[in-house]
Amino acid sequence: MKTLILFLGLLMANFCLAQYDVEDRDDTFITESSNNKNILKIDIREPFFQVAAKNCGDFKAADIEGGVTAYREMLRKNMYVYLNTDFYVLNGDFTFTLTIDENGEVADIEGSPKVANSQIFFDDMKYIMRRLKKSWIPATCNGKPIASKIKIKMNLSSISTDL
Repeated sequence: MKTLILFLGLLMANFCLAQYDVEDRDDTFITESSNNKNILKIDIREPFFQVAAKNCGDFKAADIEGGVTAYREMLRKNMYVYLNTDFYVLNGDFTFTLTIDENGEVADIEGSPKVANSQIFFDDMKYIMRRLKKSWIPATCNGKPIASKIKIKMNLSSISTDL
């Protein structure tokens, strides 16, 4: 009788634990497998902010083919692949300013704030953002394409341990 109760208890526990939904898991973490173990969480905020042109009656903001949400997901996935987190552990809010020229190309990328080892991180981010070959639709002022700046805000949380 005890064996039957134990068996039924284990069977019910198995079904209760099987209800974990794969869609509820958090896929915003990346881990490295080496002597150092780094865990990185990336939160790219939406919407992207755009600096409007002065003295413009009919301003239309720059956009990207596929939309901002698709760009954000591509950027996040590429950050997990190409960030070299062996050289830095960064926590906090960072802002990247993209300058989009009249042709829809990324002309300049600047990162802030400047903290210890952030220049390596900013160089990695410039590489990642230039690697995304998506063309931007340039901002327009009174129907003419103009250069504009787009601010992308993100929050990084990382934990580093030595094994």
